[in-house]
Amino acid sequence: MMSDDKFRIGVISSTHGLKGEVKVFPTTEDVKRFSEIEEVYLDTGKEELLLKIQSVRYFKQFAIVKFEGIDNINDVEKYKGMNLLVTRDHAVPLDEDEYYVADLMDLKVILEDGTEFGKLTDVMETGANDVYVVTRTEGSEVLLPAIKQCIKNIDMDKRTMTIHLMDGLI
Repeated sequence: MMSDDKFRIGVISSTHGLKGEVKVFPTTEDVKRFSEIEEVYLDTGKEELLLKIQSVRYFKQFAIVKFEGIDNINDVEKYKGMNLLVTRDHAVPLDEDEYYVADLMDLKVILEDGTEFGKLTDVMETGANDVYVVTRTEGSEVLLPAIKQCIKNIDMDKRTMTIHLMDGLI
């Protein structure tokens, strides 16, 4: 259901208390980000519900979020495991050489000599650096570290990623 103009910033992991609060596992780099936004979309799988954030506090790595108009545990129980989304204009601004994962999907991957290699089909977040999953034109998958030695250029206008195939990657 997630559309290209919305980005996941968290997943509701459980209810918290009896007054309708939820514990949110953040999928954004900065958990404090929840204090800066006023509304999120809840992706139920069937529809996206716009929810206004009433209050946020933090516990360990989680954000404890209270939505306006949801005042009872029974009203939020059904939302466990569901994604919270923000629109592109509420997404974290990017630095140079940073991209939203949704924008990278399906980029054509080419080697430095111009040979078509495959397309980017997934991004794995590993902590140190992201890993790009490229499905080669003949069907196999190759994992590429998202580092400057390997990823030479990303051209969003042409929808291409130029790579240097480091020894040992295939």
